Order: sequence, then C-alpha cells, then structure tokens
Amino acid sequence: MDKFDGKRLNSPNDIAVKSDDSIWFSDPPIGLASNYQGTKGTPELPGNIYRLDPKTGRATVVEGELSRPNGVAFSPDESKVYIQDSGPNPRVIYAYDVVDNGTKLANRRVHITAEPSGTPDGYRCDIDGNLWCGWGMGSAVLDGVKVFNPEGKPIGFIALPERCANVCFGGPKRNRLFMAASHSIYSLYVNTQGAPGG
Repeated sequence: MDKFDGKRLNSPNDIAVKSDDSIWFSDPPIGLASNYQGTKGTPELPGNIYRLDPKTGRATVVEGELSRPNGVAFSPDESKVYIQDSGPNPRVIYAYDVVDNGTKLANRRVHITAEPSGTPDGYRCDIDGNLWCGWGMGSAVLDGVKVFNPEGKPIGFIALPERCANVCFGGPKRNRLFMAASHSIYSLYVNTQGAPGG
C-alpha cells in the first residue's frame, strides 16, 4: 500500500498486526518535513492511523485527528490500542477501545503524558499489559526504554547511551527485548514475555 484514495501516503512509521491479520499503521508527515528521514515534500494526506484488511485489500482510516500519529500497539487481549501523538508538547500516548469486531476505535483518552523533556516513540506490550516505550531525544539521562503499567504509571527504565526509537520482543519465548536506537541495536532478556504480535 502506497496510496489512500489515490493520494500518496506521507511516511508510514509504526505498525501493529492484530490476530485477525489486519495491519494497523501510522502515517505521519514526519518523513516529508526534510530530507533527513526521507525525501522532502508536501503531504497529500493528513497524518492518519490506517487499518488494512489483507483479505479484502481495503484500507480505512481509524484515527485521523492527531497531528503526528506515531507509535501503535495493542493490549494483550486486543481490546485496547495505544497510539502516540508526536505533535503536542508534552507528547501523549492515547488509549482507545477497539470496537465493531475489531475494526474501529472509540473512547479516546490520555493514557500517558510524557514529561516536557520526555519523548516516547515506538512501543510494545508485554503479556501483563505493561507498555515498553522507546524513549529519548531529551536529556541523555532519559535515553532508553521506559516501562509503564496498564494504568499508565512508570514502573521501570532501561538506560541506553542513545535515544531508543522502537522496541520489540523476540526469541523463542518472546522474552528478549530488542531495542532499536539511533546507531545501534541492543537486546536484553527480561522477566516477562511480549504479547503475541509484538
């Protein structure tokens, strides 16, 4: 998929695949702002979160009101989805209810508000519903991975020497956290497992 309604996508960023094989992804205009992350250009579409149904090949906009939609991840039971907006300062991760047989979103609410110098990016849930967030771009003290419980309260932090843009759980038991940072990939065995699909 490179277009929606005949218009070029901006710069697809984060992705989550639901158990029904639908593909949910963010498409912020970040990559068009300069040549740093892509090719500078003018957006043809607003920043959206899309749901692509691979069975029909049809894409729909499930969230179109954020200025710079970024991270996307489902709760372990897929009843909720977390979506980050990189536009406001401080940045916000919203929680939504997944409704209509897993095809639409409802009840947007603030789940996590980052401190003014905090910058969440890509993230994944573990089997207990904790959110493991790539973090950084502020003070070097904040570079790494920040962990939040299902209520959105911080419960852990993995310090890295550089900003962490995204994470995923891997390995045969999904208990190895892979952290994609600015110039390096780090990994760490953790005392939990990633939720399926992440």
